[in-house]
Amino acid sequence: MKNKFLAVMFGAVLVLGACGGNKTNENDTGTNGGTTGNDTAAVDAEKVVSTSCITCHGGNLEGKGAAPALNKVGDHMSESEIRDVIVNGRGGMPGGLIKDEAEIDAVSKWLADKK
Repeated sequence: MKNKFLAVMFGAVLVLGACGGNKTNENDTGTNGGTTGNDTAAVDAEKVVSTSCITCHGGNLEGKGAAPALNKVGDHMSESEIRDVIVNGRGGMPGGLIKDEAEIDAVSKWLADKK
Protein backbone atom coordinates (compact mmCIF):
# COMPACT_ATOMS: atom_id res chain seq x y z
CA MET A 1 0.00 0.00 0.00
CA LYS A 2 2.81 2.35 0.94
CA ASN A 3 4.59 1.66 -2.37
CA LYS A 4 1.46 2.43 -4.36
CA PHE A 5 1.00 5.69 -2.50
CA LEU A 6 4.61 6.70 -3.15
CA ALA A 7 4.27 5.79 -6.83
CA VAL A 8 1.13 7.92 -7.15
CA MET A 9 2.79 10.84 -5.38
CA PHE A 10 5.89 10.58 -7.56
CA GLY A 11 3.72 10.51 -10.69
CA ALA A 12 1.78 13.55 -9.50
CA VAL A 13 5.00 15.46 -8.86
CA LEU A 14 6.23 14.63 -12.37
CA VAL A 15 2.98 15.72 -13.99
CA LEU A 16 2.74 18.94 -11.99
CA GLY A 17 6.41 19.69 -12.60
CA ALA A 18 5.88 19.33 -16.34
CA CYS A 19 3.03 21.84 -16.15
CA GLY A 20 5.39 24.61 -15.07
CA GLY A 21 5.20 27.40 -17.59
CA ASN A 22 7.76 29.40 -19.44
CA LYS A 23 7.42 32.31 -17.06
CA THR A 24 9.46 35.41 -17.68
CA ASN A 25 10.07 38.40 -15.50
CA GLU A 26 8.37 41.46 -16.99
CA ASN A 27 11.64 43.31 -16.53
CA ASP A 28 13.53 40.81 -18.69
CA THR A 29 14.49 42.09 -22.08
CA GLY A 30 14.77 40.16 -25.30
CA THR A 31 17.42 40.53 -27.96
CA ASN A 32 15.55 43.45 -29.49
CA GLY A 33 15.56 45.36 -26.20
CA GLY A 34 11.81 44.98 -25.71
CA THR A 35 10.15 43.09 -22.94
CA THR A 36 9.60 39.39 -23.28
CA GLY A 37 6.16 39.64 -21.68
CA ASN A 38 3.07 39.95 -23.89
CA ASP A 39 4.81 42.12 -26.50
CA THR A 40 3.45 41.15 -29.94
CA ALA A 41 6.72 42.15 -31.62
CA ALA A 42 8.56 39.61 -29.45
CA VAL A 43 6.27 36.73 -30.51
CA ASP A 44 7.57 34.48 -33.28
CA ALA A 45 4.28 34.00 -35.16
CA GLU A 46 5.82 31.46 -37.54
CA LYS A 47 6.90 29.32 -34.59
CA VAL A 48 3.42 29.49 -33.03
CA VAL A 49 1.88 28.48 -36.37
CA SER A 50 4.32 25.58 -36.70
CA THR A 51 3.30 24.23 -33.30
CA SER A 52 -0.43 25.00 -33.42
CA CYS A 53 -1.59 24.98 -37.05
CA ILE A 54 0.49 22.85 -39.42
CA THR A 55 -0.85 19.54 -38.15
CA CYS A 56 -4.18 20.29 -39.79
CA HIS A 57 -3.35 22.99 -42.34
CA GLY A 58 -0.13 21.44 -43.69
CA GLY A 59 3.55 22.30 -43.38
CA ASN A 60 3.29 25.02 -46.03
CA LEU A 61 -0.23 25.99 -44.95
CA GLU A 62 -1.44 24.51 -48.24
CA GLY A 63 -4.45 22.87 -46.60
CA LYS A 64 -4.92 19.24 -45.67
CA GLY A 65 -8.08 17.17 -45.70
CA ALA A 66 -10.94 19.28 -44.41
CA ALA A 67 -8.63 22.05 -43.16
CA PRO A 68 -8.46 24.94 -45.65
CA ALA A 69 -5.27 26.41 -47.07
CA LEU A 70 -3.93 29.39 -45.14
CA ASN A 71 -1.04 30.30 -47.44
CA LYS A 72 -3.14 33.06 -49.06
CA VAL A 73 -5.75 33.62 -46.36
CA GLY A 74 -5.00 37.37 -46.28
CA ASP A 75 -6.53 37.64 -49.76
CA HIS A 76 -10.02 37.03 -48.48
CA MET A 77 -9.93 37.57 -44.70
CA SER A 78 -8.93 40.60 -42.64
CA GLU A 79 -6.69 40.41 -39.58
CA SER A 80 -9.71 40.79 -37.28
CA GLU A 81 -11.62 38.02 -39.09
CA ILE A 82 -8.62 35.70 -38.78
CA ARG A 83 -8.32 36.59 -35.09
CA ASP A 84 -12.00 35.75 -34.59
CA VAL A 85 -11.52 32.30 -36.15
CA ILE A 86 -8.47 31.62 -33.95
CA VAL A 87 -10.35 32.63 -30.80
CA ASN A 88 -13.81 31.20 -31.52
CA GLY A 89 -13.18 28.51 -34.12
CA ARG A 90 -15.09 27.94 -37.33
CA GLY A 91 -16.42 24.86 -39.09
CA GLY A 92 -14.34 21.90 -37.90
CA MET A 93 -11.72 24.08 -36.22
CA PRO A 94 -12.14 24.45 -32.47
CA GLY A 95 -11.54 27.80 -30.87
CA GLY A 96 -8.88 28.44 -28.30
CA LEU A 97 -6.04 26.48 -29.86
CA ILE A 98 -3.82 29.48 -29.20
CA LYS A 99 -4.46 30.92 -25.75
CA ASP A 100 -1.92 33.73 -25.31
CA GLU A 101 -3.32 37.08 -26.49
CA ALA A 102 0.03 38.32 -27.84
CA GLU A 103 0.42 35.09 -29.82
CA ILE A 104 -3.12 35.39 -31.20
CA ASP A 105 -2.44 38.97 -32.31
CA ALA A 106 0.92 38.06 -33.87
CA VAL A 107 -0.45 35.02 -35.73
CA SER A 108 -3.48 36.99 -36.95
CA LYS A 109 -1.25 39.71 -38.36
CA TRP A 110 1.20 37.20 -39.87
CA LEU A 111 -1.58 35.24 -41.60
CA ALA A 112 -3.31 38.44 -42.80
CA ASP A 113 -0.07 39.32 -44.61
CA LYS A 114 -0.26 36.01 -46.53
CA LYS A 115 -1.59 37.04 -49.94
